[in-house]
Amino acid sequence: MCGIVGYIGNREATPILLSGLKRLEYRGYDSAGLALLEDLPRAVSTNGHSSSLINSTRLVIEKCKGKVTDLETLSARSPHHSTIGIGHTRWATHGIPSDTNSHPHTDQQERLAIIHNGIVENYSHIKDRLLARGHTFRSETDTEVLAHLIGEFYAEKQNLTEAVRLALNEVVGAYGIAVVAADSPNEIVCARKGSPLVIGVGNDNDYFIASDAAAIIAHTRQVIYLSDNEMATVSRSGIKTRTISNIEITKQVEVVEMELEAIEKGGFDHFMLKEIHEQPQTITDAMRGRVIEEEGNIVLGGLQNHLDALRQAKRLIITACGTSFHAGLIGKYMIEQYARVPVEIEYASEFRYRNPIVNDDDVMFGISQSGETADTLAAMREGKRKGALALGIVNVVGSTIARESDGGVYIHAGPEIGVASTKAFTSQLTVLSLLTIMLGRMRHLSVVDGRSMIRELLEVPEKAQSILDDTESKIEEMAQIFKDAANFLYLGRGYNYPVALEGALKLKEISYIHAEGYPAAEMKHGPIALIDENMPVVVVAPQDDVYEKVLSNIQEVRARKGHVIAIATEGDEQIKKLAEQVIFIPQTLPLFTPILSVIPLQLLSYYIATARGCNVDQPRNLAKSVTVE
Repeated sequence: MCGIVGYIGNREATPILLSGLKRLEYRGYDSAGLALLEDLPRAVSTNGHSSSLINSTRLVIEKCKGKVTDLETLSARSPHHSTIGIGHTRWATHGIPSDTNSHPHTDQQERLAIIHNGIVENYSHIKDRLLARGHTFRSETDTEVLAHLIGEFYAEKQNLTEAVRLALNEVVGAYGIAVVAADSPNEIVCARKGSPLVIGVGNDNDYFIASDAAAIIAHTRQVIYLSDNEMATVSRSGIKTRTISNIEITKQVEVVEMELEAIEKGGFDHFMLKEIHEQPQTITDAMRGRVIEEEGNIVLGGLQNHLDALRQAKRLIITACGTSFHAGLIGKYMIEQYARVPVEIEYASEFRYRNPIVNDDDVMFGISQSGETADTLAAMREGKRKGALALGIVNVVGSTIARESDGGVYIHAGPEIGVASTKAFTSQLTVLSLLTIMLGRMRHLSVVDGRSMIRELLEVPEKAQSILDDTESKIEEMAQIFKDAANFLYLGRGYNYPVALEGALKLKEISYIHAEGYPAAEMKHGPIALIDENMPVVVVAPQDDVYEKVLSNIQEVRARKGHVIAIATEGDEQIKKLAEQVIFIPQTLPLFTPILSVIPLQLLSYYIATARGCNVDQPRNLAKSVTVE
């Protein structure tokens, strides 16, 4: 992985490909490259005395380690005329970041080129076969092996679509690919299994291919989403789709609702800061049209066909990864307290490998911002296979989890460009809050309690805005104090223990400072040994049922000379005497506190990272959408 762009039409391909790759930079990458099919006039003799010019096609590869701007510089040195090409940004899986390991990769004869997101799990077996037949390899990648395999079939069949199809039938793993060949200068062949791919239908016989609609939204809103085990041959005359089993299929053209402005920085220094500031609006958007205040109830359209199953469920299973897992953990606490339904929260990466117990009356929720997270998708499929009702909580419309789940809820956060998730997290929490109220009203929650919770939730966006208005400048100053710390500890209890996990994750992701989140009471079961005068400890300490217990934990940190940064409720005078730094948040119901308490932690991570000179939108080694294991 990480980003794919393709173009075929009547315009110059290079600027379209480069601009598309720039739109995909947010996904995280370490190298970039292009493959172009360039027409070259060639003189041929016609009667032994005179000659005429005919066109031949040359495959041109330009690639390098580094940023898209480096590729742009490389390309400008020797411009090539081409109206068909493919481009890629790579996030290393097989082989270190290098010019050689960058995509595109070519076959043995260097007549075709491939770009690839995913992993070919059986590449070693295929490579051994090809080595035995005299192939030589330049890179350390699994993708080059696939290029050589396609090349063998292409030499035999002289049909690029058939060569790709036959090769993919030998592949075990995940892929989103695009292939061009000098001998087939009027087509791009693409396919997907487990890694997203979208085809854009433009005007005047222009067609676009991308791993993310953000790369092509400037050119068209008309798209076709490929599903797993589907492939397409894209030419200037149209799109032909089939399965890799060679069954022709018809795909519907859909309209992307994304606005171009949503994927611009809008005057902010970074996408991450913009997305932190968007949260009052995105929290509102997650609730829009779903609240019936007078009935104290919630309507989630994507779950309406499954209300009986939700009402009768003996157990809910939430599966997710990373930030989405932290949201799911808070969701567990909410649902168990207010709906009185047992909830298990599972790391998706572990779920499918431990032979989990799944019952026919279980309901599983897969949470994923992208809707493409490989582990979450696989866990959801495993749950469905074992008989569970599989529901999704996702952000990206048309994503694989959205399409394959039995139902679900969109969080409506809009495009999240920063690799470190912020607004998606609070939108996930908002949707889980709505789900909690809905499930609670199905069971034990009274209409009066439902109204009270809804009224409080409706006030959360305004309170989120007040946090941004009142605390940002102080947090920016605070970041200068702690930017050189080597380690951080984050503590919380109850609903705010997962917030501590999320705060620590954000700091790790974008500042590269080691940080750990813990339940506050667990500190003295080991981590307290780390605390000394060099250790900043962030404590999430709102005035809730465990407030006094958290104050005791703060005293334990102080006794060991640790530096306490507290997230506390407005008006709390007591905590001012205990913590060196206090960031205040408005009062709300305990289950909604995480939506507010996480915002200062996002800002703290952001300003520490920028003070350290880190690239917060594209942190090293990370990718926005993890489509491989």
